[in-house]
Amino acid sequence: MGNSKKKRDSANSKFALLIVAAIVLFGGYIAFFSSMSKDGEAHYVMVDENDTPDSILHKLKPEAKGYGFLVYKQLASVIGYGDHIRVGRYKIGNSGALMTFRHIRNGMQAPISLTIKSVRTLGDLADDVCKQMMFTRAEFMNKITDPETCKKYGYTPMTIIAMFVPNTYDFYWDTSLDKFLDKINAGSKKFWNFERTQKAKQMGFTPVEVITMASIVDEETDNVEEMPMVAGMYMNRYKKGMRLQADPTVKYATRNFTAHRIYEKWTREDSPYNTYMYKGLPIGPIRIPSVDAIDAVLNYVHHDYMYMCAKEDFSGTHNFAKTYEEHQVNADNYAKALDEKGIK
Repeated sequence: MGNSKKKRDSANSKFALLIVAAIVLFGGYIAFFSSMSKDGEAHYVMVDENDTPDSILHKLKPEAKGYGFLVYKQLASVIGYGDHIRVGRYKIGNSGALMTFRHIRNGMQAPISLTIKSVRTLGDLADDVCKQMMFTRAEFMNKITDPETCKKYGYTPMTIIAMFVPNTYDFYWDTSLDKFLDKINAGSKKFWNFERTQKAKQMGFTPVEVITMASIVDEETDNVEEMPMVAGMYMNRYKKGMRLQADPTVKYATRNFTAHRIYEKWTREDSPYNTYMYKGLPIGPIRIPSVDAIDAVLNYVHHDYMYMCAKEDFSGTHNFAKTYEEHQVNADNYAKALDEKGIK
């Protein structure tokens, strides 16, 4: 009887030890390998050249679960970061503490998916780009407006914006500004494939001139279907040696970007962007045009219209006219509609 009880007690003790061991192992597995993110969502930690092991922990703590953070802290204390800390952007997500530590220790960054958007100015572009990259806005603007940098890529400070064709690129956060621009330039060259380049040549335009025309078209209409019509109208004026008299170029020259009316005094602004004053295209794009607008210029509609005016129904589309007299009627109707709505 006594021996039987001892055997049962021994068996129960072993079972209890197994349970404890399983709990410890399971807890260890959870701490080492389960999602380290505090809420299951992806978060990112930026490690720069001034960081220390302690500052990395300070950045990591708000993004990590408690037990994951403690395991990471122990790993950093025991194993360390080798010869130096690797600069970069690191993901705190589904990976556990062990994998997260390995990524940060070995410099295995999470790439950034950066989209070049259709924006109006280099400043707008800088705002979009530099909030995602390690280099600063000031560094970007100084580089992109530097004549030597522009010359390296075949542009001027007025035309360099044409290199930024809307597209999405993968970068690492600490990519140098020079390498960033190299990749953007490579993307631009890829965009200007044989078909697009040949169409530009048939028009008698360079890619920069196509993009400059497209920037006007993009400012004139948001209606993609109408873009080839608008491009055709401007091509007619251009071929005849007429001033383009494009209202968006006046807005750009005077920085009145949101204006609904173009006042006569604005059309006298002495600016190489003002197509009311100067024949031909402005000296550079007035925005980064959309790919739709670029392709609309390359595939412009051949028609006889020489004038256009926004429709009085404010639909965002235009009335086209072959003669100035017809155009004046359209312009008067639009001005009347603006007056009725009290738009200055």
